[in-house]
Amino acid sequence: LLIKLKTKTNTDYFLECCSREERDSWALDITGAIHAGHPVQVQELHRMKNSFKLLENISLHHIVERMCYSSTGIKLTRNLEQGSRYKETFTGSALVDWLISNSFAVSRFEAVTLASMLMEENFIKPVGARSTEATRSSDLSEQFLDDSTALYMFAESNNKNISSKEELQFNISELSGTIVKQGFLVKQGHKRKNWKVRRFVLRADPAFLHYYDPTKEENKPVGGFSLRGCLVSALEDNGVPAGVKGNVQGNLFKIITKNDIHYYIQASSKAERAQWIEAIKPLT
Repeated sequence: LLIKLKTKTNTDYFLECCSREERDSWALDITGAIHAGHPVQVQELHRMKNSFKLLENISLHHIVERMCYSSTGIKLTRNLEQGSRYKETFTGSALVDWLISNSFAVSRFEAVTLASMLMEENFIKPVGARSTEATRSSDLSEQFLDDSTALYMFAESNNKNISSKEELQFNISELSGTIVKQGFLVKQGHKRKNWKVRRFVLRADPAFLHYYDPTKEENKPVGGFSLRGCLVSALEDNGVPAGVKGNVQGNLFKIITKNDIHYYIQASSKAERAQWIEAIKPLT
């Protein structure tokens, strides 16, 4: 949920937003300010901003279900790239065409943004060198390619059976503990290593730490783990530690579970980081 600004002197600034809607709105307004001297471009930006409403009323899970329909879903084919053959894939341009033809988007700009969201939420994944290389771009708008040579496929957990994140099952007992602390922190993802704002809830008896997506209305965790046997520690702010990627503002701390899974989390201040560590340690 970051916006990257580069000045004429090649200085990079990273702005963190609380939601995709806020990020996209700011990105369009900033771009509009940059191109204020070009009326035609400004008019086009306003048109895109006013028409781009899919974030408010379209479910990604519904889109993936429709993509998997045997008759009207997206066509899966075998594709060849640089001597490697991939089964059950689709091209970036094919997905953009499908999203528009099924009325999920009215322009290729909207369809690319929607496809990027599907990839960011791990419903689809890049396959092959071209699409995989694009995901390394620092510009989020360039990570999904509207291209007939860029290949994608359903993520394994979503292929055909649509095992969505909303369907993650948590034991009732682990959600019944006493809430000790809760608040918003920024967490690094395990797969794409991008940073997302999450609402964390710390519970005792039993000791668990769950996190929720603040952009979703459902009050269901998108992840969580037992704190028994965990190690929690602050990370130094001088430099980026091993295992951490992307934009790091500091105030990092790390939790290592008994299964050796590493969670990297950013607090908004050193004081907030200290408070979370102090609250977590007695429960480990």
